[in-house]
Amino acid sequence: MTTVEATGVTLDRLRRSRRGRVVWLAVVVLTLACACLLSVGLGTRAVGWGDILAGMSGTTETMAQAVVAVRVPRTVLAVLAGGALGLAGAVMQGVTRNPLADPGILGVNAGAAMAVVIGMAWFGMQTLGAFLWTAILGAGIAACFVYAIGSLGRGGATPLKLALAGAATSIAAASFTMATVLPRNDIAGGVRSWQIGGIGGASFDAILPCLPFLAIGLVLCLLSARSLNLLALGDDAAAGLGARVAWARGAAALGAVLLCGATTAICGPIGFVGLVVPHACRLLVGVDHRWLLPFSALTGGILLIIADVIGRIVARPSEMDVGIVTAFVGAPVFIWIVRQRRVRDL
Repeated sequence: MTTVEATGVTLDRLRRSRRGRVVWLAVVVLTLACACLLSVGLGTRAVGWGDILAGMSGTTETMAQAVVAVRVPRTVLAVLAGGALGLAGAVMQGVTRNPLADPGILGVNAGAAMAVVIGMAWFGMQTLGAFLWTAILGAGIAACFVYAIGSLGRGGATPLKLALAGAATSIAAASFTMATVLPRNDIAGGVRSWQIGGIGGASFDAILPCLPFLAIGLVLCLLSARSLNLLALGDDAAAGLGARVAWARGAAALGAVLLCGATTAICGPIGFVGLVVPHACRLLVGVDHRWLLPFSALTGGILLIIADVIGRIVARPSEMDVGIVTAFVGAPVFIWIVRQRRVRDL
């Protein structure tokens, strides 16, 4: 056995061992804590440790402390939104057995955004509660539509057909959304900024209504871990091992839709987090969804926090929305995944 082969075997054993996964879990949790501190302390205005402690305790006597008080809910939202998108991406990849699955690529985020814009333009929606229900409904309809279209023809819902159906749905939904917004100057400015995807202006008053939806989605997704492991073997094998395939796939998809819809309602459609994070986590803990799902949730929060911090720093004294930063990160990863699959298929 060569040195390279021995190294690969060692890394694979570490990835699959319980001790190795626990070590990686500690590393990820510590990284998330450090990212949160960076998010509170870094930005267009630098703050010191005393200002951070005072601002987090609610004191806002100085401008720096007031800045910290604003960044705290923003950091919390980044953790929640990134975790939701990372977890939803891992679940969608497991449900569809498609490594290219992502809430953005499969059109789920675009469907949620289109539903919210229609509600604003045609029905005068203004409350966050209405946005949440509408976004979840739109995300669910888009997910069902993409899966139905991708299932047509010979071979059923193949990864390629799902990706093509999702891309076509995203483009169509985005075009319809733009056509709805253009003649409405009263909502155009806010909608265009929201469509980019960002967490600026976050507040606990806006976050709290989302928590029940995120909590239910989280529970459904985590409970589906064993079923997703069985589905990875194929529908016939999963059924032979006692899984109720339709129910398992439906429950997991419902959890992912709740996470995507709630996140899109408050942050706008943020892409590529659900694509990048699960692939990175598989390098750490393997393909067992009982480990992959919680790791994806934690790592998604890290990615969105870091993307937000980068957006604040590179565009000083202004800010770059987090959706733009994740696109810069996710697009090369998407191309790499496609090239890897093409090489394997040759």
